[in-house]
Amino acid sequence: MIPGGQPNMQQLLQQAQKMQQDLAAAQQELAETPVEGSAGGGLVKATVTGSGELKGLVIDPKAVDTDSAEETAETLADLVLAAVRDANATAQKLQQQKLGPLAQALGGGGGGIPGLPF
Repeated sequence: MIPGGQPNMQQLLQQAQKMQQDLAAAQQELAETPVEGSAGGGLVKATVTGSGELKGLVIDPKAVDTDSAEETAETLADLVLAAVRDANATAQKLQQQKLGPLAQALGGGGGGIPGLPF
């Protein structure tokens, strides 16, 4: 700080730029990190990125009941939905771990950049 209590603008801009770079790096890492979810005791597995993009889906042949195509389709749909939701829940936890501290530094509860309103 310079005399008179005014923040050093160059220092503030450098801090903001570093935070922006850290945020971009964390977002890139999330986009590249695979996260798996499952349902039906592992009969259906979904893989999403840490940012929530569905990348893969594996259905164990044991999940397919050849006696009733309609029932099998409904069961598979439920299992796929549950597996994707499970994977996305894990991805959201990962997002909180990676982005939470950055978001807090940018504006949460007084931990922001000194002299700026966020």
